[in-house]
Amino acid sequence: MAEEILPGVFRIVVPIPHSPLKATNAYLIKGKERNLLVDTGQNRAESLAEMQKSLGELSIDMRDTDIFLTHMHADHSGLIAFLRTDGTRIYASASAAESVNFMLTADSPMERLYQAACRNGFSPVEARAAIQRHPGSDSGTHQALDFTFVADGQVIEVGTYKLTCVATPGHTQGHFCLYEPVKNILFSGDHVLGDISPNITHYLGDDDPLADFLNSLQKVARLNVGIVLPGHRRIFTDCRGRIDELLQHHQRRVEEALNILENGPLTGYEVASRMTWDMVYHTWDSVAPAQKYFATGEALSHIHFLEHQGLVKRIDNLDMTLYVRC
Repeated sequence: MAEEILPGVFRIVVPIPHSPLKATNAYLIKGKERNLLVDTGQNRAESLAEMQKSLGELSIDMRDTDIFLTHMHADHSGLIAFLRTDGTRIYASASAAESVNFMLTADSPMERLYQAACRNGFSPVEARAAIQRHPGSDSGTHQALDFTFVADGQVIEVGTYKLTCVATPGHTQGHFCLYEPVKNILFSGDHVLGDISPNITHYLGDDDPLADFLNSLQKVARLNVGIVLPGHRRIFTDCRGRIDELLQHHQRRVEEALNILENGPLTGYEVASRMTWDMVYHTWDSVAPAQKYFATGEALSHIHFLEHQGLVKRIDNLDMTLYVRC
């Protein structure tokens, strides 16, 4: 069911079956001539059914509706191919568009993540089990989508709302928020969440996504935000307070990872196994492979942050990457 949370702005809670996240928040902004759908939900039958039901309740014709993609993750982008029409513009960053189209058209889009998991300490069996449960494995249609690229500071007008595109890399390289400076509204995607910490995963490349995320948090903290419409869980108002909590959370995480690496060299998987996680489990061995995958990716983002600061050294062996405190 679509819920009107602001004049002409409706939240659609799109279920994610068999996921700890439970649901994605999509937002429909009604305009006089065109509407805007912010994110879509995952490529699952239950997700599509709820989205179509809610759009029908709102009498939305997708031929008059554009889509804004906050980022490329499958729980936000997975239904685009099923909802778009020839009249639908799909707004996204160039990076997000490239990633979505790769996942849609590549013969084995998850293979590089499987190889990265093995290199960072997963056994082949556990890595394969984790990748098979990865949300991105549901996304293939083998047809690339046409995107309209957005830039930092660009304004998209929908009805009475003038939405500024705000580049917020970190959770993904091409993450964008939408900010309405007159009404003080932030559509935050997965950049700022009220109940959970956005996952900062880093398996591929030599960049520093945690540093990007922290800088993006500081950027958004400078905005005058009255209400946050996040990609998951509850809507909230204390944006700056939540940003302070997230900054403190990652500082503790960085210190924890650095202390663990005193006993290195260790793989990312081994570091993750010794970190504290907000999950219900008795031992690391009892954690589901998919959850280990995201936890290890989070550990790696903190390890690479420390590496960029010169506090951790990487050791690349033939088929394994290890890390140790300098």
